[in-house]
Amino acid sequence: KLLADTDGLNLENFYDKTSYTIMFGPDKCGEDYKLHFIFRHKHPKTGVFEEKHAKPPDVDLKKFFTDRKTHLYTLVMNPDDTFEVLIDQIVVNRGSLLEDVVPPISPPKEIEDPNDKKPDEWDERAKIPDPSAVKPEDWDESEPAQIEDLSVVKPDGWLDDEPKFIPDPNAEKPDDWNEDMDGEWEAPRISNPACRIGCGEWTPPLVDNPKYKGVWRPPMIDNPNYQGIWSPRKIPNPDYFEDDHPFLLTSFRALGLELWSMTSDIYFDNFIICSEKETADRWAADGWGVKIMVANANEPGTFKQFMAAAEERPWLWFVYLVAAGLPVVLIASFCWPRKVKKKYEDSEYKKTDVCKPQTKGALEQEVKEKKAALEKPVDLEEEKKQSDGETLETPEKEEEGEPEEKSEEEIEIIEGQEEGNKSNKSGSEDEVSNSLTENKPDFMYDCYP
Repeated sequence: KLLADTDGLNLENFYDKTSYTIMFGPDKCGEDYKLHFIFRHKHPKTGVFEEKHAKPPDVDLKKFFTDRKTHLYTLVMNPDDTFEVLIDQIVVNRGSLLEDVVPPISPPKEIEDPNDKKPDEWDERAKIPDPSAVKPEDWDESEPAQIEDLSVVKPDGWLDDEPKFIPDPNAEKPDDWNEDMDGEWEAPRISNPACRIGCGEWTPPLVDNPKYKGVWRPPMIDNPNYQGIWSPRKIPNPDYFEDDHPFLLTSFRALGLELWSMTSDIYFDNFIICSEKETADRWAADGWGVKIMVANANEPGTFKQFMAAAEERPWLWFVYLVAAGLPVVLIASFCWPRKVKKKYEDSEYKKTDVCKPQTKGALEQEVKEKKAALEKPVDLEEEKKQSDGETLETPEKEEEGEPEEKSEEEIEIIEGQEEGNKSNKSGSEDEVSNSLTENKPDFMYDCYP
């Protein structure tokens, strides 16, 4: 607190009611953490001082109270009637002395007339009972909301005369019991073992009464005479004033600390009050800045902090292992992906698919084999069996071969072969083609991609 410069100021009698100009600093009450900035403003007409509270900061202040570190609190009031609040040289609150304080500096221009009274005929009721409504003749208000369930009978073995609780027969009066001081000793009461089914007066349970209607009330309708909520009229505020420059506060003469704390080891030092922000910044760098550098240098490293946290919370070891192992697994799976060998590559080519290209050597070998097959007399049934056998064996042979890449020579052979098939100029190929047309073997390819 900056104590106001008054004639009656006596620092030996400083207490919470001592007049002050500005109160600034942290405040903790239970789990409520605050950073106060309050100044007392003098009413120019009445001469009465009124406290003006700045809006609270938008940041969470708890960490500044619980980290047990040194913090620097700074208040800056500018001649343009603005203010800033800083913690550790970081702005946590700023605003205007004219707009961001409660109550505002200037009072309202109009106030409610204290002498104005509400007229007796003023009707504030928005709804009223319908005066034309009539209670139905069959409306019975005497029926209770609940009645006894007549379908339930008293259970067999219910003891009407037995109490629910009895004195404990095994209890004994303590040896140090003094009846003059403690009164007459009574054994503690326990549940009556004879009341297994029930004891005491039996009454049937209650159920909702189907005939219950309750007290009849007429329905509510809009009040035709409704005049709204009455409020007293406004009159000019006799104490109204405008203070366009609240920065000019009353002078102060001393600085005092108002403390009431349950926390030990709290220190305050190095107070500075100046008129230039640059002066305060240099002083903060030379004092508080050096202190923070030393404190940070003496703090344990990040690794030690992690280890200390894991010692207090053992479950953090699992988090550390997952956090460290997950990147390794991802990198390994990316750099060394699992290779799966593709099986039955040639099985993708079916009779209905586009035929695979063949090389010149393969075509010539195929033609020779067909010629030899035509020159050799073979029984039709046997030829059919052989043909079927070759058809079945062909996929197995093709499965063993690896697909070859097409070279320029193969492309030229394929193009020439297509032209030869169209013109039918080659005699040997015509014979083979005719024979194949008659026999229609399954393993001969006559199309190209």
